[in-house]
Amino acid sequence: MSELKVISSDTLLFRGVQYRCAIGRSGLETGDRKEGSGTTPQGRFALRECWYRADRIRPPATLLPMRVIKQDDGWCDEPAHPEYNRHVKLPFSASHEKLWREDHMYDIIVPMGYNDEPVVKGKGSAIFLHIAQPNYSTTEGCVAVNMQDMLTLLETLPAKPFIVI
Repeated sequence: MSELKVISSDTLLFRGVQYRCAIGRSGLETGDRKEGSGTTPQGRFALRECWYRADRIRPPATLLPMRVIKQDDGWCDEPAHPEYNRHVKLPFSASHEKLWREDHMYDIIVPMGYNDEPVVKGKGSAIFLHIAQPNYSTTEGCVAVNMQDMLTLLETLPAKPFIVI
């Protein structure tokens, strides 16, 4: 089975090809991950769907189910809220990530199956594979690659892919 593998703080490996990546500002988790820690969780996580900005790019070629990001899409990151680590519609009263961003980091996102079955309050939320900043600056805990690499990865992923960190 082909899996994406984050093999270091700046390298993702897939089918023998190395891709530059960025991870969380505090590196890989080394213990019990907490919301806001800036660490990227370690483990094996399902990649279940691909979200993209239809106003900026064409639908990526992929076997993953597709969802279009709309202006009212968000992701709850408030540990005390019942919708914690879930997609929500804006406006939303609790703390959340906006998926419709001015920058290009969320032009494509692939939510990782981290802390979602079941959700553990405070263990971390909104962990995505997404587009890297041009300088590959660190993330809040996600894994980020450049747009061309994202498109290549999506096109070559199997139907039920995983990422190993």
